[in-house]
Amino acid sequence: MTDTNTTAATDWQAWQESWDRQQEWYMPDREERFRIMLDMVEACVGTEPRVLDLACGTGSITARLLDRFPDAISTGVDLDPALLTIARGTFAGDERVTFVEADLKDPDWPARLPHGVYDAVLTATALHWLRNEPLGILYGQLAELVRHGGVFMNADHMIDDTTPRINAAESILRHTRMDRTQRGGALDWAEWWQRAAEDPVLAAPTARRFEIYGSHADGEMPSAAWHARVLREKGFAEARPVWCSPSDTLLLALK
Repeated sequence: MTDTNTTAATDWQAWQESWDRQQEWYMPDREERFRIMLDMVEACVGTEPRVLDLACGTGSITARLLDRFPDAISTGVDLDPALLTIARGTFAGDERVTFVEADLKDPDWPARLPHGVYDAVLTATALHWLRNEPLGILYGQLAELVRHGGVFMNADHMIDDTTPRINAAESILRHTRMDRTQRGGALDWAEWWQRAAEDPVLAAPTARRFEIYGSHADGEMPSAAWHARVLREKGFAEARPVWCSPSDTLLLALK
């Protein structure tokens, strides 16, 4: 049983910041992706959106959403018990935020959501954990959850297999820069999870997390063109990238 006093005393903001630093070491343009994502939320659905933070993790998108749009409402959904523990601790008492534990590969996961329709569904660096077939099914479900005129945005690794030499050059440069860059106290992926496994509050949910996922993603990283095509096939009217770096893409689909 979790000691509620220990839970209450946990510095959830420190865990959030630690997660952000770890992610930023891998993706130095992470904040730029979030900024463009929220720019397009404002452009398409306004400044008081009802948002589904899909595969929300610790709530990184929700935190930036509410900081920019205080009148927004966010529902975070994820299966990872450790990251959800951090998210719930961070946003405890905030009536604008709800978290739902659900498996996106479960066909009935939308039934767990508190709202039937959303202005925007947002996700980042998460859906590459899914293989193409279940991802296509998920996109069909999202088309039912997004209102007419609403948006879905996915910021993730989207690999174009038709450009292997470009891909190889980008990968070598990115990893070389990472090796040379001082992390400034940031933990890498394995170190961060080791620290979580040693924490008295996060140890049990971290163990459950690795039972669910293992150590690495078993998904796929299709091209932005694949994502746009499938999203249109599943019910979105328009879909295209609105931002990209040499390794990542932010793709927007309009219902």
